[in-house]
Amino acid sequence: MMKKISFLIMVLLLATLVQAQEKQRVGVVYMVHGGVKGFTIQSQWESVIKIFFYNPNSLIYKRIIWNQEVWPQVLQFGNAPKELGKYSFEYERIGGLDPFDASRSKQLADMTSALKAQQQSLGVEFVVDWMGWIAEDPAHLPQPRLIYQPQVKGGDPMTYCGSENDDGPWKDCDPQRFNIDGTIDRMLAADLDQLLLIDMTTSGVRFSKTYDMVALTQQIVDQHNRDNNKQLEMVWLNDPTGLMRESYPTLPEGWTKSLGHPEHDPKVPLQGRPNPVSSDPEFAAMMVDGIVSRFNPAVAPEDTAVMLLNHTISDFNEYYDPKIDDTLVLNDNIKAELLKRYPKMKADNIIGSWMGQKTVNNNIKGKKKKERTREMRGEALGRPYLYETERVYPDGEWQYRYWDALALLKDQGAKHIVTIFPQIISDSVLNMVELPNQIAKEIGYKNWLYIDELDYKRYPKVGHPFAEYWGVWVDTMCHAIGNPDQEEPCCFTMGGCGTAQPYPPERQTPLKKRRDDLDPSLAYDVSEFGHVGYDSAKGAPNISKPVQNQYTGTWSMWQPPNQDVRVGKFLAKHVMLYLQPNSAQVPE
Repeated sequence: MMKKISFLIMVLLLATLVQAQEKQRVGVVYMVHGGVKGFTIQSQWESVIKIFFYNPNSLIYKRIIWNQEVWPQVLQFGNAPKELGKYSFEYERIGGLDPFDASRSKQLADMTSALKAQQQSLGVEFVVDWMGWIAEDPAHLPQPRLIYQPQVKGGDPMTYCGSENDDGPWKDCDPQRFNIDGTIDRMLAADLDQLLLIDMTTSGVRFSKTYDMVALTQQIVDQHNRDNNKQLEMVWLNDPTGLMRESYPTLPEGWTKSLGHPEHDPKVPLQGRPNPVSSDPEFAAMMVDGIVSRFNPAVAPEDTAVMLLNHTISDFNEYYDPKIDDTLVLNDNIKAELLKRYPKMKADNIIGSWMGQKTVNNNIKGKKKKERTREMRGEALGRPYLYETERVYPDGEWQYRYWDALALLKDQGAKHIVTIFPQIISDSVLNMVELPNQIAKEIGYKNWLYIDELDYKRYPKVGHPFAEYWGVWVDTMCHAIGNPDQEEPCCFTMGGCGTAQPYPPERQTPLKKRRDDLDPSLAYDVSEFGHVGYDSAKGAPNISKPVQNQYTGTWSMWQPPNQDVRVGKFLAKHVMLYLQPNSAQVPE
């Protein structure tokens, strides 16, 4: 009898050992946009480097990233001076600390917990990490040594820690900070059988920024496979059929948007190649929860409007980037869920909008004729081109610029407007400061739903997000009226300042030159009741009540899911759905 029991124990032990040996090691990387916890000159400098690192055809990649002679001038190029002014204000307004990182940590922890709970049933062992497109911590870039080691002939290793030009040397800056392992290095060291990427860079919609990380990761994995005779498979769960990879322009070799129109673009149809993550109705339902939480309880649903406001894509990325198409699917799902919950809401009061873009100034000499304009709110946030089209924009309820959408909703009689930015799932300075100011300059800050009670938790010093004028980064001195050789303070007050300077400020940049990003004409007063419906020629504004045809209702921003445990569980669900696609139900 004892011999039989001993034999059975040995069989069970061997079976357990075999099962353990057969268990697959699956790496799961949670991809996010990434940013900085607080405003510093170093973080702004490094953001420029990280952004352009993904574009080998850009001048910054070719001539600056690994050129120590020009490192001190990085924050003087392009729109860096504007960004410095913008972010210094935004971070100060929220008390200095961006909540995004804490939300990302909670989402990652919840996803990891949900995955670990299913390891036994799935027969896998999960290895989990996160990666950011421009992560502040280099250890969470795909492979930071590719930034440290010169990728151009004769380049210098990336060791810059500041100079007198940019408030350096920067405190606690490590010259070797990029000479470390990144997320994908750690994943490969874990001896995986499979590598899965799941993305919330812009709420899971496919996007060129995420593809930057995906494509770089694929290159690293391919090299690893060649060097080690491996066959590690990598799958991006937001694009499991590889649409963006197959659709990416192939000529000239190494094409990026900096080269303009490609010589050859594979025409890969979008039909049948969906994004299973961002198109999931469960995801839209979470978004709607955040919209509903910011309804005005004094306004009926039939008098409530919702404006979906989104970023777009850069010129030439329409050849392979379905961001706008994915966004429209998400928009449709959000609208359907709202109407399901509130059948009395007016469908015409749920509309989509986009931000501003540079426009052509034919007075400019040379090829680069696009500039920021006041009509486009001084913005340069891309174009909503649909995938693989000849630069076709969305139509119907999703066609508007946000200022036109707000005017339309006002004219349709909306008494409360909720603005949602569906391309994020976590609060940051963008959702907390930038977007509220963009809305307020159009329909006023005194219409903000919380203006009477204020919010000192989110905005510690003043209780609200609003600047005196949006465009806080612009120059404040204008050419003196009648004497352009002298300067005097510009006017940023709607209705005038009681001086010779007009509102809006006049263009200061010569018409034959591209308008400077800091030109005062690009700034808007964040006034009591906004610019929509107001004509200065018809009289002065009133700080106590709307006049003329200004908006008379209230408005609010939505509440992203942030640290809601459902976010992590949702991410884990899509990992498990990929691993067991025939399962009728994924366990909680």
